[in-house]
Amino acid sequence: MLGEELFIELSLGSALQVVMLGFIGGMLSGFIGSGGAFFMTPGMMNLGVPGVVAVGSNITHKFGKALVGSKKHGEMGNVDKLLGMCMLVTASAGISIAAFLNSHFFKSAEGSAGGDLYISVIFISFLSIVSVSMLSDVWRAAPGEGPSLKIAEICSRIRLWPMIHFKVADVRVSLWVIMPIGLATGFLAGTIGVGGFIGVPAMIYVLGIPTAVAAGTELYLAVFMGAWGCLNYAWNGYVDLRLTLLLYVGSLVGIHLGAYGTKVVKEVYIRLVTGVIILLCVVSRLIATPEYLRRLGYIDIDPRHDIWWDYTSKTILFASGIVGALAILWTVGRAYVHRRRLRASLFVAQSGE
Repeated sequence: MLGEELFIELSLGSALQVVMLGFIGGMLSGFIGSGGAFFMTPGMMNLGVPGVVAVGSNITHKFGKALVGSKKHGEMGNVDKLLGMCMLVTASAGISIAAFLNSHFFKSAEGSAGGDLYISVIFISFLSIVSVSMLSDVWRAAPGEGPSLKIAEICSRIRLWPMIHFKVADVRVSLWVIMPIGLATGFLAGTIGVGGFIGVPAMIYVLGIPTAVAAGTELYLAVFMGAWGCLNYAWNGYVDLRLTLLLYVGSLVGIHLGAYGTKVVKEVYIRLVTGVIILLCVVSRLIATPEYLRRLGYIDIDPRHDIWWDYTSKTILFASGIVGALAILWTVGRAYVHRRRLRASLFVAQSGE
């Protein structure tokens, strides 16, 4: 039997903000292969959507958007389908475990505070490590230098059967190294809707895969994770199709711009933008947690301060997303103008001959 559906009122202003979340999230998804959920999930929570519904609706939206993004990356030769299928084996299990835990914590406390706090703690714990690690790597890297491959070199020495050669990624890795990455990716995708921020860095730093291929492969994997996650959450009534469709309106436009950006922007810039935006989203979610703690009775603060926690958290989140999107648009626009000028100069040169 399906779980009882949660009705969420959406004003016109809230609907437009969800569309904006989709546009920015879609652009970031195409640019860094994260799915953009690190921005969209807390964004919906800041609009008053219970965390479990935000995750369920977002992971449903992830299916269609990832389908478009992976197709775009596939045309550029950035998708290793075999690697994606190998990761999917354990990613599916991770999603099922996450959906069960999210549902449990949502039902264990009055209102949505229990589930919201659980999702926020997982979000802050994992993504703070990811953001600090990426920014640290960018800081230490010499100009033009790619990501550190120290961990990848260690993992390449693990020779447990079966060893698989991935042609597009151009690596040979043991399946036993890939399976934990798939499990972690699926668990985080199912818990907070942010599998890419474990999957993509893991493919880059643990497996030694180029950034563009890691981004494209994660989007390919996200097609199947999104479909499986949708079934898990919809079965319990935690998918709001209105939110899903509104996210689509914005994201299917933004993802094309982001995917083009990977073609014209240096890897170190992609990692820098990724690290900064994740860190700001972590700060935003951290600021939102006192309200959940108060509602659960863990701390005693004035309820009238809740509006300030909400406002500050929402401001930081949207500011980080908008600035990040503008940075991507600027680089993409500049590259497009440069390309047009180059074509024009070549045409003039050919005409002169």
